[in-house]
Amino acid sequence: MAERSELLKEKIKALPENPGVYIMKNAAGEIIYIGKAVVLRNRVRQYFNNSPKLPKVQAMVDNIADFEYIITLSEKDALTLEANLVKKHKPKYNILLKDDKHSPYIKIDTSVPFPTLEVTRKLKKDGARYFGPYFNGISVRDVVNIIKTAYGMRTCSNKMKVNKNSRECLDYFIGLCKAPCTERVTEAEYRETVNRVIAFLTGKDDGAEKLIEERMARAAENEDFERAITYRNQLAILKKLNERTVANLGNISDIDLFGYVSDGSGAAVSVCLVRGGKMMGVRNFYVTDAGLGYSDTMLGFLGQYYRKDSFVPPEVCLPDEVESAAALGESLASLCGRKPEIVFPKIGTKKSLLLCAEQNASDFLSKCSAEEKRKADMTAGACERLANVLGIPSAHRMECYDISNISGVDKVSSQVVFIGGAPSKSDYRKYKIKTVEGANDFASMEETLKRRFERAKAGDEKFSDLPDLIVIDGGKGQLSFAHAAMTSLGYNIPMVGLAKREEEIFTVGSSEPILLSKSDNALKLLQRIRDEAHRFAITYHRTLRKSRYISMLEKIPLVGPTKAKILLAAFPNFNDIKEADEATLTAIEGIDKASARSVVEYFKTRANEKDVK
Repeated sequence: MAERSELLKEKIKALPENPGVYIMKNAAGEIIYIGKAVVLRNRVRQYFNNSPKLPKVQAMVDNIADFEYIITLSEKDALTLEANLVKKHKPKYNILLKDDKHSPYIKIDTSVPFPTLEVTRKLKKDGARYFGPYFNGISVRDVVNIIKTAYGMRTCSNKMKVNKNSRECLDYFIGLCKAPCTERVTEAEYRETVNRVIAFLTGKDDGAEKLIEERMARAAENEDFERAITYRNQLAILKKLNERTVANLGNISDIDLFGYVSDGSGAAVSVCLVRGGKMMGVRNFYVTDAGLGYSDTMLGFLGQYYRKDSFVPPEVCLPDEVESAAALGESLASLCGRKPEIVFPKIGTKKSLLLCAEQNASDFLSKCSAEEKRKADMTAGACERLANVLGIPSAHRMECYDISNISGVDKVSSQVVFIGGAPSKSDYRKYKIKTVEGANDFASMEETLKRRFERAKAGDEKFSDLPDLIVIDGGKGQLSFAHAAMTSLGYNIPMVGLAKREEEIFTVGSSEPILLSKSDNALKLLQRIRDEAHRFAITYHRTLRKSRYISMLEKIPLVGPTKAKILLAAFPNFNDIKEADEATLTAIEGIDKASARSVVEYFKTRANEKDVK
C-alpha cells in the first residue's frame, strides 16, 4: 500500500497543468472512474490530499491503484471526451443513467400535402414539428388517441397514396380519421385540421374537450358504454394536459430546469421540462458519482442526459453555478447546432420552478436511499458477508456451475458469473458434455471444471478472469469432484457446494456443513447464483433438445422445419406428438391432413420396429 502511494505521488507531480481527462484504475487494471479537469494536476491532487471526503469519493480513492490521463485542447473537449469515455467504459463510480431511451415525441411533417401523426424517439433537423416529451401519467399514445378522436388526423404511413376508388380503413368508419386517402376531405380542409392539432399541442386550442364530451354523451345515449368509458378516460388525460400550463414565462417557452439534492453517498437530480409554455412533467434520477462535489456531479449528469438526437432547449437552468459553464454550453451546442444559454436563476418564476424540481429531487432521494441501501445489502454487502462467513479474502467475483440432462441425453453444464453480487451475463458460458457416458453428474462436473481451467491456463482471454469464489450446485460429492478437477490443473480457488434440500453450505476439507439463517443475505446470494446457474443450464438443455426433436421431425415425409416447429409448439412434450392421432394433428393450424397422416404412420412404423427387435 505504501509503495502504491509513493508511485501515485510521483505520477501526480508529473501531471501537466492542461485541461484534460483523468482515468482511475484499480489493482486489476479496471477503469473505475473517469473525470475531466480544467487543470489536470490540481484536480487529481485533490483526490489524494488529507482533507475529509464524501463516503462515495473515499470508497473510490481507496480502490485507486493507478491512473492515466489524456490532454485536451480545451475545457469543452475535456467535457465531451469525458462523456464519451464514460458511455464506452461504464466505470463503477461514474454516473450511469439506466434509462437509455429517448423520450417519445409526436412528429408532424407540415411539408407534405397530408401530414400524419407520427410517434418517434429521434429528433431530426428535418423541418418537421416535434411535440413532447410526455410522462407523469401521460402517454404519448394517449395524446395521439385524443387527437384522432377530436380532430380525425391520420396516423397511417407517410407514404399514403390518394386514390378515391380505394376503400377507407376502419379508422374512417369509427370517426377517427377524415380519410384524405380517398379524397373524403380536400387538402385545404385537411390543412385546417392539422393547424388545429398543432394549436392543441401548443396549448392554443381547447376545442378537444368539448368534442370528446359530445361523443361521450352520444355513446351513453346509444348504450355504447365501453366507448363512453374510453371517452371519459380521454377527458381525464386532457385534464392532466391542461394542468401543465405555466404562467408568466414571458417569451421563453422551452426550458429545462434541474433540481439537485445529495445526502453524501448519493444524489437525486430532477428535471422539470417546460415546452411551449406548458409544464410537461418532471423526470427523476438517482445518481452516484465520485466527483468532488455538486459541480462534478451535475456536469457528469448533463453529459449523460443530453445525447445525440436529444432535444436541447434554448435555455438550461441549474440551481447553482458550475465550473466550466461556458464549456458546457459549447458541448451542448455540438449536439443541437446552437449554443443554449446556461443560467442560474435567483428570483422569479424560473427560481420557483427550480425549487419545484428540488422538492421532487428531495422526495425521490429519500425513497431511493432506502432502496439503494437494500440493494447494496443484497449485493456488495452480501459479498462481504459471505467472504466473512467462509473466511476468504473476497467474494466479489463468483462463478457457479450446474449440470442439466434427462436420462443422460443432451448433457450440458452452465457457468454463470456474479460480480459485486449481480449477474454479469456477458461472462456466462455453456458447455456441451463430450466425454461422459450416461447420467453421471459427478463426471460431468469434473469435465466442465477441467475445460474451464484448461482454457484459462492456455491464455484464452474469455476465461482469463479468475473468480474469488466458485459455487457448485450440489453437496459434498459434487464439490469433491469439482475441486479435484480444478486443483489437477494447478488452481486453488475457494470453492463451496450448496445442497438444495436443506440449503447446506459445504466447504472443502470439512465434513460439517455451514447452516445460515434463511434471512441471511449471504445465503440469499448463494441461492440467487445457484438458481441462475440452474436456469441457464436448463435453457441450454431445452434448446439442444428442441433442435434434436426438430431434426427428427424433419425426417418425416411432408414435414419440414416450419411444421416441425408448429408441432413442438402445440404439444407440451415430444411423447404427445408420437401418441397423437390423425384428427388431433389435423386440428392444429398449419398441419394439413396429409402431413398428419404421415406423422402418425412414421411413429407407428418406428414403434413396430422396436417391438420386432
